[in-house]
Amino acid sequence: MQGQSLHKEIGERARAEGFDAWGVCRPDSIQDAKVGLLAFLERNYHGEMSWLRERSHWRGDPAALWPAARSVIMLAVSYGQDVHSIANTKQCERGTISVYAQNQDYHKIVKAQLKRFGQWLMSRDRDIEIKVFVDTAPVMEKPLAQSAGLGWQGKHTNLVSRQLGSWFFLGAVFTTMDVSTTPPEQDFCGSCRRCLDVCPTDAFPAPYQLDARRCISYLTIEHKGSVEPDLRPLLGNRIYGCDDCLEVCPWNKFARTARETRFHARNDLRSPQLAELVALDETGFRELFRNNPIRRIGRNRFLRNVLYAIGNSCDPKMLHHVRSHISDPDPVVSDAARWAAMRLSEDRGTDGRFQGSQRP
Repeated sequence: MQGQSLHKEIGERARAEGFDAWGVCRPDSIQDAKVGLLAFLERNYHGEMSWLRERSHWRGDPAALWPAARSVIMLAVSYGQDVHSIANTKQCERGTISVYAQNQDYHKIVKAQLKRFGQWLMSRDRDIEIKVFVDTAPVMEKPLAQSAGLGWQGKHTNLVSRQLGSWFFLGAVFTTMDVSTTPPEQDFCGSCRRCLDVCPTDAFPAPYQLDARRCISYLTIEHKGSVEPDLRPLLGNRIYGCDDCLEVCPWNKFARTARETRFHARNDLRSPQLAELVALDETGFRELFRNNPIRRIGRNRFLRNVLYAIGNSCDPKMLHHVRSHISDPDPVVSDAARWAAMRLSEDRGTDGRFQGSQRP
């Protein structure tokens, strides 16, 4: 009865702090995930994300991260809204930004929620300790969330929930309190493979496997250098992240609109004009993306992405927007500008229009 009473209190407090779902597992409950992580690293699917290998001993074994922890309380918060990312990729003069990055940085918001929840938990028992994590520590949130019953890792490797669909953030509260666990979730993907088939770059070597080196989210966010030329046309107008594999998931019919208004898309980031973004200087970039996750990658990497998108626009009127960047002191930016200029200048017919073969 005590366990049921505590679970009821946790659910009420989680809801009060803005969370939409919660569950509990043990730190040592994801042993199979370690095997998958090591296989992922052996294939070099992590690309330049060296921290995945460097901290794999903690990431693959949460019990080693904090041996005193007895329970992990996983919490989910929806950032769901009307999503039209795939439709927006057809508007070549505009950029497509991943839905989660169209307003304020979720790390700060969710971490504040977790801290308030953790403080409440400690107020019940002064002898316990907690540690909270939101995506920046060596913690495998998705396997832990599946073990806690929040959802399952779909064929696209992201977590899917029968209650929230695909659009939610995860946070973890590690605690020395012994909290009874909730049942793990099973896989409900069935024979569906929409997420695999929609991927523009074929980033899934097999169901439940992701090669980050081909993933547009990785290429536009984590990858620091120039993107391989054969992949650039496949980026389309995606300038920060990619939602395609999430958007097509049929479980999104159960997605909830975010209660947190700071997750609702800003009008100027829903479908921004590439011509305006390419003109941003350092000050303008920092101002536009204040308190936004895009600011983390810096103006030059973002400009690289915008230039690729302009190169994919096949719009000759965009050519003058890239010429000033050809001499940029950043070699990655100048390379992207030269590539975009080449794309916008080649295969033009006698009438000045681009030929069909030019389109990605």
